Amino acid sequence: MNLLNKSITIKSVTISNRLVMPPMATSKAANGDVTGQLIDYYDEKSKGGYIGLIITEHHYVSKDGMASEGQVSISRDEDVAGLKKIADVIHKNGSKVIAQINHAGSSASQDLTGYEPISASPIINVGFSAKTKLIPHEMDQNDIRRVVKSFADAAKRVKEAGYDGVQIHSAHGYLLNQFYSPLGNKRLDEYGGTIDGRIKIHLEIIRAIREVVGDDFLLSLRLGASDYMEGGSTIEDGVYASKKFQEAGIDLLDISGGYNGFIRKDTNEPGWFADATLAIKKEISIPLILTGGVTDVKDAEHLLEEGKADFIGIGRAIFKDSKWAEKAME
Repeated sequence: MNLLNKSITIKSVTISNRLVMPPMATSKAANGDVTGQLIDYYDEKSKGGYIGLIITEHHYVSKDGMASEGQVSISRDEDVAGLKKIADVIHKNGSKVIAQINHAGSSASQDLTGYEPISASPIINVGFSAKTKLIPHEMDQNDIRRVVKSFADAAKRVKEAGYDGVQIHSAHGYLLNQFYSPLGNKRLDEYGGTIDGRIKIHLEIIRAIREVVGDDFLLSLRLGASDYMEGGSTIEDGVYASKKFQEAGIDLLDISGGYNGFIRKDTNEPGWFADATLAIKKEISIPLILTGGVTDVKDAEHLLEEGKADFIGIGRAIFKDSKWAEKAME
């Protein structure tokens, strides 16, 4: 096990190995607040520092972007104190930690948020994350500006809470993925049409976050590179977008699925999105995370050896067994 144990430094952050615990929703928050139960969960998962990098579950950047009950909020300044407790416990255990920030868009339920859902276009969400059959409100320029600011404000709070970095969520059929995918974006203005139009909001968010967190803070993006569905986004879109994101200042890319979610029905091979990461890796120089269907440490090592990624995310195996990383790394 040579590559999996190898450390890597991104910006000023040194990650001890190539094992990542990807963001997985726990529903352990209460009214958006961090609970003792949530802190205990991350304490248990990070014990011993066997996982190089932990990316904490998606946090909603504004109340109208809340995806589900029990989700963690990063939409208020008072959220910082609770989030700091999570960062502190993970650091104490020896792992690095990034917080994922998200807006659910048309996946949000009005019953839960109290707000009309918004999206790139007035289209019912057909994606993996869809919670409602409501037609969302098509975002205008003011809505876009507000969402961009919400992401920047959230990223600032992540930094204040002492995390090593922040991750923008644009996968699994949530708001930014709705802009990226032709299945969710039928706009005729500068935020639609070509791939350049569909990633315009992403580039604005990256720029706004950089302005508030500075150049040294680790900035990651999780991209649903392809929808693996007819009429959806393609791996070619993912390659193009990844190059643009690197140019804009992304330090670490995390590749997953789009409207199909984090699962694929057409393959059982470990590393479900390896076709996308392999294509993207040839065109960019920043590190890549590959997650999906990896449960055996030998498969993780093999994917690294084949040059399909720089990090391997292990989700369900670590979710089920908190000792998985300890056993694998030893």
